[in-house]
Amino acid sequence: MENMDKKVENKLKQMDKENNEEILENFNNFKQYLSEKVEMGQKMGLSEERLAQLTEKVAGYLAKNEEPRNREEHLLQQLWTVGSKEEQHMLAHMLLRMVEKE
Repeated sequence: MENMDKKVENKLKQMDKENNEEILENFNNFKQYLSEKVEMGQKMGLSEERLAQLTEKVAGYLAKNEEPRNREEHLLQQLWTVGSKEEQHMLAHMLLRMVEKE
């Protein structure tokens, strides 16, 4: 599991700024990107709990390193920032459910 965490962290650090801009320019792009990554994780056999843990890493990175580009991202960043670790974990689960329904 720790190896997967390192891969996620390295991938986040290597995100091409241009690609990053495209993903975050609107909320639908972000949801599509997250949906694709969740589907990939499910195909790899990752549980919902593990996917939520990885989603937490991504959300934490975005909250620290990226400026929101729309109202939805701004709201997510605010919720993430004020939330406890437990609330952030629940928000990660909610994000997963949101993109699974799409």
